[in-house]
Amino acid sequence: MVVDDEALVRSGFQLILNASDDIQVVATAEGSQAADVIRREHPDVVLLDIRMPDVDGLTVLREIQTLPEPPTVAMLTTFDTDEYILTALRSGAAGFLLKDTEPEQLAHLVRTLAAGGVVMSPKASRALLRGHPGRDTPQDADVARVNLLTDRERDVLVLIAEGLSNADIGTRIHLSAGTVKDHVSSILTKLRVSSRVQAALLAERAGLLSGDDANTARSNGR
Repeated sequence: MVVDDEALVRSGFQLILNASDDIQVVATAEGSQAADVIRREHPDVVLLDIRMPDVDGLTVLREIQTLPEPPTVAMLTTFDTDEYILTALRSGAAGFLLKDTEPEQLAHLVRTLAAGGVVMSPKASRALLRGHPGRDTPQDADVARVNLLTDRERDVLVLIAEGLSNADIGTRIHLSAGTVKDHVSSILTKLRVSSRVQAALLAERAGLLSGDDANTARSNGR
């Protein structure tokens, strides 16, 4: 489902995604209609504009999160950085992407969300992190908790940050889905975060995505 105040954006995303055989856009809506339509249509994934004139995306996100079985939500933004993104991630969003995402990438990102993965626009996440300089130093208490992870958990964290689902992580480093699930649970507990996206942000702030840990995970781990 696509939620945006602009009809052109809604129809454009719907056209692009419906061109994929394995994806169906069951509904589109403006922000004020979103929660009611979600209750009726039960989408698996919602792409939600973070800034809308009738009701802002954060309000819609919080309302969605109160549903008995909330869908996976990714925030849409036109900005390289957005002061509301961190709030959205802390409120349960599974990621964010820019509205100018290449059409051929859009379906892949939706599949990633449906599989439980993380979606973060690289350009937007870098800008977001640069916009919070006081929170990305080596002395940051949140980042320091990354040192509590085992080598294997660090491998898994890197792959979480790459947006892989548990099944894909297991395939990449030759672990069962159940074992990966246990690792993910341990990672979230040790890092004191509630979502994969928050864990991914810590991984980037800790420098794991450009160092030896990333190279190790890509080469099937230890």
